[in-house]
Amino acid sequence: MINLSSLRKLSSLDRILMEASRALHTVYGSPVVSRPYPATSKNTGAFSKEDCSRSAAYMRVNHTGEICAQALYQSQAMTAKHSVNRARMQHSADEELDHLAWCEQRIKELGGHKSLLNPLWYAGSFTIGTVAGLIGDKWNLGFVAETEKQVVEHLESHLARLPETDLRSREVIAQMKSDEAQHADQAMQAGAAPLPAPVKLLMKIGGRIMTSTAYRL
Repeated sequence: MINLSSLRKLSSLDRILMEASRALHTVYGSPVVSRPYPATSKNTGAFSKEDCSRSAAYMRVNHTGEICAQALYQSQAMTAKHSVNRARMQHSADEELDHLAWCEQRIKELGGHKSLLNPLWYAGSFTIGTVAGLIGDKWNLGFVAETEKQVVEHLESHLARLPETDLRSREVIAQMKSDEAQHADQAMQAGAAPLPAPVKLLMKIGGRIMTSTAYRL
């Protein structure tokens, strides 16, 4: 992974090429994991074809969410004012790569497919993250904290909706939920500013649009 703390020494063209390469690798490549795959159980015989299809759709939504997370963290790291915050964003992005790989592996196990709109989601999230970073570090961190809090709520809803017999997907999501909550706490401890209520509402609406679309496409 490229160290973003050196980005300011690069030309604008260098930065554009680096981010384009990173975007292509995120959307179309195979991320390298740093931690073991958390799905260690075996689903029971009661795990039906319908259950499999439903679980694949939920894991597709989670995979798209991790595509968005990569775009957000990379753009926010690039625009963060202080090196400590850039390093913090990059570390979180690296951890989220595990999530991306885990979701992709589970989708393959379930015979599903990734969202066809992932390039669009990446581009949109990268734009949002860039704007958040340019506003200032405390708002940048506030956006991270609120995003992760909403992601935790989203994962909790998936745990409530997944087939009870899909133990493997549940194990993946449970570990992701733990990591996301930790990222939110770290952002708050680093000085995140609470976001205005209208911004939080817009984030929720955007998240609902993404999840409902990715569930089908």
